[in-house]
Amino acid sequence: MSDKYYLNFHNNLFLQVQSNLTFQNFQFYESYIYFNFGSRFHQFYPQSSVIILFYLYQIIYYNNIQKQIYSIQMPRELVTIQVGQCGNQIGTRFWELALKEHSKSKHSTIYDEALSSFFRNLNPKGGELKVGDQIQNLKARALIVDMEEGVLNQIMKSNIGELFEEKQFIQDVSGAGNNWGHGYHHYGKLYEKNIVEKLRKTVEHCDSLQCFFMTHSIGGGTGSGLGSRILGLLEEHYPEVFRFTASVFPSNDDDVVTSPYNSLFSLYELSKHADCVFPIDNQALINVIEQAERPNKARLVKENTHENSVGNKITQFGEEEKKQKPFDKMNSLIAHLLSHITCSMRFEGALNVDLNEITMNLVPYPDLHFLISSLAPLYSLLDTKLQPRRLDQMFQDIQHPDFQLITGNPLMHKYLAVGLIVRGDVAFSDVNRNIKKLKDQMKMISWNKEGFKYGICNQPPIGQQYSMLCLANNTCIKDTFSVMTDRFQKLYKRKVYVHHYKQYMEQSHFDETLNGINNLIARYQELENQQPRQYQRIKPIF
Repeated sequence: MSDKYYLNFHNNLFLQVQSNLTFQNFQFYESYIYFNFGSRFHQFYPQSSVIILFYLYQIIYYNNIQKQIYSIQMPRELVTIQVGQCGNQIGTRFWELALKEHSKSKHSTIYDEALSSFFRNLNPKGGELKVGDQIQNLKARALIVDMEEGVLNQIMKSNIGELFEEKQFIQDVSGAGNNWGHGYHHYGKLYEKNIVEKLRKTVEHCDSLQCFFMTHSIGGGTGSGLGSRILGLLEEHYPEVFRFTASVFPSNDDDVVTSPYNSLFSLYELSKHADCVFPIDNQALINVIEQAERPNKARLVKENTHENSVGNKITQFGEEEKKQKPFDKMNSLIAHLLSHITCSMRFEGALNVDLNEITMNLVPYPDLHFLISSLAPLYSLLDTKLQPRRLDQMFQDIQHPDFQLITGNPLMHKYLAVGLIVRGDVAFSDVNRNIKKLKDQMKMISWNKEGFKYGICNQPPIGQQYSMLCLANNTCIKDTFSVMTDRFQKLYKRKVYVHHYKQYMEQSHFDETLNGINNLIARYQELENQQPRQYQRIKPIF
C-alpha cells in the first residue's frame, strides 16, 4: 500500500470518528472501512480486525482531546421563543418531554452539557453554576411572549412553572384580536425595546449560542404578527445566529375568519427572515389523531396490533387521555418533532447532526427553506398499545403522507434534499441499506442525486426502541402555498376586513405580500419542471 493511499485512508477514517466515539460503535466503523475500501483493504491487510482495533485505539486517544476542544469551541445552547397561545402551549409540552428524556438518559444529579443546551443551573442566590456542578435550580433558556394573560398564568401554575421566571415573560391584557397588523405594528413597536433587552440578557447567559427556535402559529394575531416582528429583530440584532421556526399553519376550515390574511403575511416574513421553517398543518395533525382514535381493522393491521387489546390510552407523557385538554395531543406530536430535531445536540450518537448542519445540507437556496417533516413511529406516540415498528417498515412509513405533519405527497414531486435523524440502537449497515432503497423511490432533482444527510442518536425517545425523523425539502410545499394564496385572494378581491388592517399598515402591503408568495411558488415550480441538461457530444473533425 502506497504512503499516499495509507494517508488518505487514515484521514478518511479519522474524519468519520471525530465526534462521540465509543467502543460500542465498532460495528459502524468496521462497516465503514469495508464499504469504502472493500477488497483493496483486505488485499494489503488480511488481518483486518487487528488493524481496525489499532486504528480505533489510536483515534480514541486523540479524539478524547478533540472532544474537549469541541465542547469548548462549538456552539451548544439553544434559546426557545414561544409566541402566542399556540406557541406557548407547544412549548409547555416540549419542556415536559425534554425533562422526561433527560431524566431517563441520566441517573445522576450532575448538571451536564446535555442539560446546558436548554437549561441554566442557578444556586439559591441566583448565581450561575457551571457544567459539572450539582443540579440546584434549573431555568429554561426561553422567552415567553403572549398578549393575553391566560396561557402564561397556566404555565406558571403548571408542573413546569418553576422552570421560568417572571422576567422571562412579555405579556399584555387585551390581545391582538386575530389581526396580524395589530400584532406586528402596534405590539411590535410597543414592546420592541423590552423584547430586545430580554433577548440580550438571555443570550448573555449562553457561552456559545447555536440558534434561536421559535414556536408559533400563523393564523392568529400574536403568534403571526408579533412572531414575525420578533423574527425580524433576531435577524437585525443576531444575524450570525441561526433562526429556526416551528410554524403551525391553519386548516382550510379554520374558525378565524381573518386567518387567510394573517397566514400569508406571516409566510412572507418567514420566507425573508427565517433560516429554516418546519411547517406544521393543523389538518394533518387532526387526521393523525382521528386515525389513532379510530380502531378499524385496516389501521390495526397496519400498525401490527390486535383488536382485542385493552387498557386505558396513555400518552408518552404518562397522562391518561381523559385528563388531556383538546389540543394536547396535537401539541404532543409537535413536541416530539422538536425533540427529534434537537436530540443530536443533547445526546451522544454515532453520527450526530447539529442544527446548523440541517441548514447547510437541506437548504440549497436561501429562500427555499421550508422542510416537510414526517415521524415514524407516529401513531404509537398517541396510543402505547400499538406494537413497536420494525426499522425497515419505519423507512417506508416516513414516505407515506399519513406520517407527515403537513398535508402533501412528496413522492409525486421532486426532492431538493433529504435529511434523516434516527434515534436508538441502530446499526449503520441497516441505515445505509434502507437509504439505498429510498434513493430508488424518491425523485431527486438532477443536480443533487446524492442529497441525503443522516444522523444517528443513541438515545431513543421515551417509550420507543427507536424512531426516525425525515426532513424533506420538496417542491410539493408549493401546493400548500397555493391554497393559502387562493384563500387570501377570495377575501382580498372583495376587500373584506381590509379596513381593520389599514388602521396599522398600508394597503400596498397586501399586494407586496401576494406578489412575494407568488414568486416563491414560481421558484418551486421552476425546480419542479427542471430537466437534466443534455450535453451533445462533440464529434471529432477529421
